[in-house]
Amino acid sequence: MTGLDERRLLRFPDGFVWGAATAAYQIEGAVAEDGRGQSIWDTFAHTDGRVARGDTGDVAADHYHRVGTDIALMRQLGLDAYRFSVAWPRVQPTGSGPANVAGLDFYVRLVDQLIGQGITPVLTLYHWDLPQELQDAGGWANRDTADRFAEYAALVAERIGDRVNLWSTLNEPWCSAYLGYGSGEHAPGLQDPATALTAAHHLMLAHGRATQSLRASLPTGTNVSIVLNLAAVYPASDTPEAHDAARRADAVANRLFLDPMLRDGYPADLIEDTKAITDWSFVHPGDEAIIGAPIDLLGLNYYMPAIVDVRRPAAPGEERNPLSGAWPGCADLDGVAVEGPVTGMGWPIDARGLADLLHRLRRDYPPIPIMITENGAAFPDKVDGGEVRDPARLGYLREHIAAVHGAVADGVDVRGYFVWSLLDNFEWAYGYEQRFGIIHVDYPTQQRTLKDSAHWYREVIRANAVDAPSGQPQSG
Repeated sequence: MTGLDERRLLRFPDGFVWGAATAAYQIEGAVAEDGRGQSIWDTFAHTDGRVARGDTGDVAADHYHRVGTDIALMRQLGLDAYRFSVAWPRVQPTGSGPANVAGLDFYVRLVDQLIGQGITPVLTLYHWDLPQELQDAGGWANRDTADRFAEYAALVAERIGDRVNLWSTLNEPWCSAYLGYGSGEHAPGLQDPATALTAAHHLMLAHGRATQSLRASLPTGTNVSIVLNLAAVYPASDTPEAHDAARRADAVANRLFLDPMLRDGYPADLIEDTKAITDWSFVHPGDEAIIGAPIDLLGLNYYMPAIVDVRRPAAPGEERNPLSGAWPGCADLDGVAVEGPVTGMGWPIDARGLADLLHRLRRDYPPIPIMITENGAAFPDKVDGGEVRDPARLGYLREHIAAVHGAVADGVDVRGYFVWSLLDNFEWAYGYEQRFGIIHVDYPTQQRTLKDSAHWYREVIRANAVDAPSGQPQSG
């Protein structure tokens, strides 16, 4: 059974937005069509040993050719909104110069079809597919890339700014900087903590410059945002050492991005903690003011919490893993596994982290509306008799949407929720091994099948409510 338990409904405010999200390189395919240039992910995926099984996004879910089918599925689900990203190399094949008209035309058609079906388009300008020529010039380690990004933003805004009311500059700069330049797990695959911090700053500078560019190009009243994958960081124990480890990890994961944008600059403790890595000379006078250009909404992506501690030998039965290069300045800290359910990727399932992040944003930062722009889980789904049973994902979504409801009930200004992801897709370095979609994609045939979680989500949208997880009382 995938319907809602009408006796346990947690109702959301009128106007709450229900959506689903995707990203260009993960679903579009058509990497060499209509003038699209090469991105860092094309290069990375075609490099031996970078992606599981040698998978690439060359075809992915073939959304470029099946956009009508996919929008019909969105309509079937009753989505209020669809969050997608624009592929920078479709618009500017080399990362600079005039717009590639054929590439922009695809997004014009996408947006027009969405609007025609009553689905609100939510546009993200950058979801990690940097044009390769910009990477050849240094990528996000090169300050000039921030200016190129602002020019690209203006090109897209000038073409479809009259059709889209919510724009996000970047998706998860944490991943672009730290996984791309720190741990090397993502494109471009570099491993240098100083470069990772430099890239993080230039990404945030790009956000600020693009925000200015969008304000100059978009109609008055258009909303501009950024999407951050904030980490719910907890100490592994109630010791001063563990609490300090959590403070340091939080500075790198969260406050580096939030503070210059919503407060008054980079945190002093972050700069002190990382002084052995860099002198922060990449921050120029006036940069933090640019990064702090006002935004209208904050996008929050959440998947799992992080439990951290100082490095020490593991106790019997305890699992400890050194924090990777994805946490610059934290090389002497460990991530600590805790007992409990995990996803197919081994990620801990704990909706408490989402609730805590929402309350923290309200407590620690100036008031700003929040949208849950990604939330979901990967599991090894299979079609059986024309159906896809995914009770673990359904349970994950129920718990996390209920956590959002609890925060809303407590007064946190959350405006909507987007499930990740609409479709099974190319899951970056995991290739096609991991399935996040609420719609199953059979890659050889490109057949789409709604999973049980999709049928359930349709009922959530219809009711504007979620049924409380077992053991949680109805709260209105």
